Amino acid sequence: MAEEQNPTVPPTPETPAVAETSAPPTDPSDEPGTPEEGDAGTATTPAPRKNGLSRGVSDELAANMRAGWADTEQRDLEPIPQAGHTARRRAELSARFPGERLVVPAGVLKTRSNDTDYPFRATVEYAYLTGDRTEASVLVLEPTDTGHDATLYRLPRSDRENGEFWLGGHGELWVGRRHSLTEAERLYGIPCADVRELPEKLREATGPVRVVRGHDAGVERALHDKVTAERDAELTTFLSEMRLVKDEFEIAELTYACEATARGFEDVVRVLDRAVATSERYIEGTFFLRARVEGNDIGYGSICAAGPHATTLHWVRNDGPVREGELLLLDAGVETRELYTADVTRTLPIGGRFDDLQRKVYDAVYEAQEAGIAAVRPGAKYSEFHEAAQRVLATRLVEWGLLEGPVERALELGLQRRWTLHGTGHMLGLDVHDCATARRETYADGTLEPGMCLTVEPGLYFQPDDLTVPEEYRGIGVRIEDDILVTEDGNRNLSAMLPRTSEAVEAWMAELSGTGGSAPWDAAPPPVG
Repeated sequence: MAEEQNPTVPPTPETPAVAETSAPPTDPSDEPGTPEEGDAGTATTPAPRKNGLSRGVSDELAANMRAGWADTEQRDLEPIPQAGHTARRRAELSARFPGERLVVPAGVLKTRSNDTDYPFRATVEYAYLTGDRTEASVLVLEPTDTGHDATLYRLPRSDRENGEFWLGGHGELWVGRRHSLTEAERLYGIPCADVRELPEKLREATGPVRVVRGHDAGVERALHDKVTAERDAELTTFLSEMRLVKDEFEIAELTYACEATARGFEDVVRVLDRAVATSERYIEGTFFLRARVEGNDIGYGSICAAGPHATTLHWVRNDGPVREGELLLLDAGVETRELYTADVTRTLPIGGRFDDLQRKVYDAVYEAQEAGIAAVRPGAKYSEFHEAAQRVLATRLVEWGLLEGPVERALELGLQRRWTLHGTGHMLGLDVHDCATARRETYADGTLEPGMCLTVEPGLYFQPDDLTVPEEYRGIGVRIEDDILVTEDGNRNLSAMLPRTSEAVEAWMAELSGTGGSAPWDAAPPPVG
């Protein structure tokens, strides 16, 4: 995915609240009624929904629903595979902020429309430190004489005494069973407590406190007089920088994400004729099926850009035609069930073969990517891979007569950027643009280390209305992107299973095209955890 030139700033305390940790949104269904906001987990029966068909609950029905349920406590749970890694990460965080209370929310559900919510995705900071992905949860590190004691604040199992489990909008019979606090302790190796008790505990807290902002308005309100924006930003920055170097668990997740993504690209090529008969949406849906079967989701909005849409860096509308003779720029990634994402781009000739001009542009981008990948090695400046790729592209633009030379002058003034537009890559991990709040001196101006994972993704984009280039160039967009792991002796291309040269792409497409696709559920299962 093309690097953001102007990433969004971190949320501020003024970010509008969407929901409270202590008050899940109301029931999205019509029967049999839902609680008013704030009633979940209280001692009273949830109130009926305004326009629900059931106007109330009789005492007899309430008594009936309280009784006759089997004990479903799961007593044989084992710790999650990354529990040792998350414990080490918390210890590193503890050592950085001794004597301070640290609060890291998972985030809350966000309303999509009326009483329906977007699918929940835990904040990267919370997932990184716990391995948990449950909404309305909060990790709190309490300072001690020897470091910190961690507590995971979560919603317990639905209350069967007050009817919340069948009447509440997020009760067990509506959205599924959640782990008990004891079960969560076994899974994550962290003592657990009821999150509904947390706001009062935070209001009573003394001493220095830091919180990851922008994800839980209830937590922030409880801490409003105890935190400062500057100190909280330091916490978020440190957590971002912790993720710059991946551990072996993370590398395995990213490797699997690339493997699943490659299978998704193969799916698309197999059914490309159906996309020609329909639209870019067929491509989007085909890849999405692979992402959902083998992972958690897509890691970002898939870019399925055919024809001139390929010149729009983040084309995610995916509603245009797919035509023979044009190019398809497919930028997509599978997100694993542990939330690590791949980010891969291939530019494909929709008819199976590049024409002469398409091949010339494609081969130039490939040459630039090769130069960029070669510059990825431990001890190199992070910026070197970008500079190497940009030099190749500027040289070709001068040779083609599209850019006035000499090349050094063009690079100094950045004139090639009219057609290259974006940076040549970015860090990758739990976010597609990972580690975005790290300090510039540790990221963009930093030095590569083994364990870092980044994309290398040069591109050339000739806009349909660009009168500075010959007409035949207009509407051609090419990007090639791979996920590169820095190793002790150089680098490893995690997405190398997908072809990159123009000749290899054509041969690959000829082998796969029109074969109808393989069922994603026939593929190897995702890693346990």
